[in-house]
Amino acid sequence: MQLNGRSVSRETQQRLEHFAALFSKWARTINLVAPSTLDELWNRHIADSAQIFQLSPQPQQWVDLGSGGGFPGVITAILLAELGDGWVNLVESNQKKCAFLRVALNQTGARGSVHPMRIDAAHAIIPTADAISARALADLDMLLELSEPWMKGSPTKAFFHKGRDYASEIRKAHGRWTFDLVEHRSAVEQDSVILEVTNLTRR
Repeated sequence: MQLNGRSVSRETQQRLEHFAALFSKWARTINLVAPSTLDELWNRHIADSAQIFQLSPQPQQWVDLGSGGGFPGVITAILLAELGDGWVNLVESNQKKCAFLRVALNQTGARGSVHPMRIDAAHAIIPTADAISARALADLDMLLELSEPWMKGSPTKAFFHKGRDYASEIRKAHGRWTFDLVEHRSAVEQDSVILEVTNLTRR
């Protein structure tokens, strides 16, 4: 199986297929993603989410902010299972979504755990992280605010999916923050990027 032009093992393919089946079942009763995108589950959500891990494919400790329907957090956790190391801490405040995330992690053998709480309370429970991810959660300025507890004075990297208006979000964020930035063009969505942020400091 290919994900964004990269091969994954048969076992990983089976894990992803099982996740997709679970997601489709739960999405009938819980609003996990916009209903209009359900028919594009593999490309719009799974392959898109896989790009995060593919940009930083080490067995590291992740914090996934606002995990929602599991994108990208559960996908990262499934891909980490192939390495047999690393972990994803999925932070989500919605209890119904947390229930889905727990089932998805358990049934796919993914390397992750669910933290049912607000993001601003999560640093006390998860004090360190090698990498942070978020998708369809907030604008860049707010994402940096939420990520600062882990990134301040540390080499932690953050990876944020952004759509075509990302340039204006970057300009706004520079009003309050200084940071190093790499823009990775999306392999899935035209005009979209994944922003890799490091060396975050408040102005």
